[in-house]
Amino acid sequence: MESNRQRKVAQIIQEDFAELFRKQAANSQQSILVSVSDVKVTADLGIAKIYLSIFPQEHRSAVMKEIEENKAQYRNFIGQKMAKQVRVIPQLNFYLDTTLDDVEKLERELRGEGDNPVL
Repeated sequence: MESNRQRKVAQIIQEDFAELFRKQAANSQQSILVSVSDVKVTADLGIAKIYLSIFPQEHRSAVMKEIEENKAQYRNFIGQKMAKQVRVIPQLNFYLDTTLDDVEKLERELRGEGDNPVL
């Protein structure tokens, strides 16, 4: 069960990264949307798992690769934002959130439009 502290730290991380990715998208020449769908923080606040939704789909691997390459800069960014709230800045782990894709695929299959229609 998550503590109030874990939820609070996760919410701060989610809001700060949402704003950062929104600004990056506004300054980018490409139309790529990166949204922070969820953040989970370990009980010791040492690790933050950040789940990202990236649209359009064809840019996902490139965007995730770029995020992984810049993980140190992202940790520095969040460290500056959270310096007053926490003693230790959590390690950041980024994951691709495919929940919406899974829901869409399931809906297509239920309508019989999938690759393997349900009989």
